[in-house]
Amino acid sequence: MTSVTSLTDLVHQRLANALSATLPEAGADPLLRRSDRADFQANGILALAKKAKANPRELATQVVANVVSGEVIREIEVSGPGFLNVTVTDEAITRNLAERYADDTARLGVPHAARPGTTVIDYAQPNVAKEMHVGHLRSAVIGDAVVRILEFTGEAVVRRHHIGDWGTQFGMLIQYLDEHPHELDHKDAEVSGEEAMSNLDRLYKAARRLFDSDEEFKARARRRVVDLQAGDPDTLAAWQKFVDESKIYFFSVFEKLDMEIRDEDIVGESGYNDMLHETCRLLEESGVAVRSEGALCVFFDDIKGPDGNPVPLIVQKSDGGFGYAATDLSAIRDRVFQLKADTLLYVVDARQSLHFRMVFETARRAGWLGDDVKAHQLAFGTVLGKDGKPFKTREGETVRLVDLLDEAVDRATAVVGEKREKVGLTDEEVVENGRFVGIGAVKYADLSTSAVRDYKFDLDQMVSLNGDTSVYLQYAYARIQSILRRAGDARPAARPELALAPAERALGLHLDRFGETVAEVAAAYEPHKLAAYLYQLASLLTTFYDQCHVLSPDNAPEVVENRLFLVDLTARTLHRGMALLGIRTPERL
Repeated sequence: MTSVTSLTDLVHQRLANALSATLPEAGADPLLRRSDRADFQANGILALAKKAKANPRELATQVVANVVSGEVIREIEVSGPGFLNVTVTDEAITRNLAERYADDTARLGVPHAARPGTTVIDYAQPNVAKEMHVGHLRSAVIGDAVVRILEFTGEAVVRRHHIGDWGTQFGMLIQYLDEHPHELDHKDAEVSGEEAMSNLDRLYKAARRLFDSDEEFKARARRRVVDLQAGDPDTLAAWQKFVDESKIYFFSVFEKLDMEIRDEDIVGESGYNDMLHETCRLLEESGVAVRSEGALCVFFDDIKGPDGNPVPLIVQKSDGGFGYAATDLSAIRDRVFQLKADTLLYVVDARQSLHFRMVFETARRAGWLGDDVKAHQLAFGTVLGKDGKPFKTREGETVRLVDLLDEAVDRATAVVGEKREKVGLTDEEVVENGRFVGIGAVKYADLSTSAVRDYKFDLDQMVSLNGDTSVYLQYAYARIQSILRRAGDARPAARPELALAPAERALGLHLDRFGETVAEVAAAYEPHKLAAYLYQLASLLTTFYDQCHVLSPDNAPEVVENRLFLVDLTARTLHRGMALLGIRTPERL
């Protein structure tokens, strides 16, 4: 892999050298950033001048005199009270992009992080024996994108899907299945995920009806809970059947979402059962948790209820049962001491923020988290309907995730089908592209919104060719592929000796920002900023199309080659960036 030094870093180094030559003892940062007034602006001289008790404009003028421009900096001027506006040469832009283009690893010259670590990310947490609904969408989509982005930066990522596979409802289900043993039998050897969940849903409803109407069955079901927690072999075997049946369904939904979910990454609540007593013992012996009315609790000075009394984190109930806190704290111990994580990342609904705040603080007090191991909740908002209210069906029910995804694919397939004759798509391509566009539309609508914000689910807007949608980006990529197919004998080639038109410069400077953007997104877990970068890239490409014709017969051959090089690098950047968001880019659309 070839790591390419960005234009930002090249300019930064030259300004830092000039600052050191002007004020040898300063060790100052030029505070370089992208600018609308020039290519870059440096703001660090104001603080330096204050520290050195110097006139900032005079100091800035001295720094400019010490800048070695060469092939990188074309112009540098003092602005305002002491800002530096920097314009780079056209040659520097093209040479830099040529280095990225030459990297055949599909990394586009983006280096790995200087100090990669190990992150355990907890995301996509469905519940056994229950259908996935629209509320599961964001954890899955955001988590998958963050995994891809972190791995691209070189981070070692351990995926964890903390599925809900334990609890009192399983006693009811297991007892019912024991008394109705053929309820989960399949007529066919192969069963689809939706059929599997349909069976479970039917079983659950039947068991619930009996549980609510038959006191003797209710008593038997409660005894089954005790058997399950005690590890009775027959009860565990029945429980495992529910888990396996649910996994068939989970995998089918994640396949629709074009996401990879591996069986070894699924470690549900049950995976930490053997650690629960030890977790409680460690917390109690260390004094982090105390007994209160028979329950094992952790108290916090700054967390109180409406009555002003402290609200504790209950690790163990007064009847000896364990709640979510015990499981989450045991999971932290496992992830820190067994998986050797540096960072624990939880992609979980914002409504659980207080719970995780209390869990993280408890783990810090216990010494399981600290300066060397950090935990972070990547909290996300709610999916809303067009009316701005939580997304429901017309009957007021929670929307099934598979129904939502199927509708998105159907809408997208119709949009793709309208273009089929113009593009020359086969029936198979219409179906495949419809799936890529539909699922991409759903993912992009989620990922282009800051995770913590709510967003409106509007399929009409999502599959539109206009505006900030994945279809707009996918179409930009496909449009470039069409140009490359029509280029004939002309081949993309960088021509650093050519002057760049304004639209070419703008496109080139933005292409150079890809690595910086990925690094910023990975550090802050903010995939919406990558989506914003890609949308701006597609918008700059549109401007470029309008102002700089690529295959015009009036162009000199070297101009055609250089513009083909620019659009091909743009396509590669779109392809890589969209892949980091988990979205496909069809070659023809």
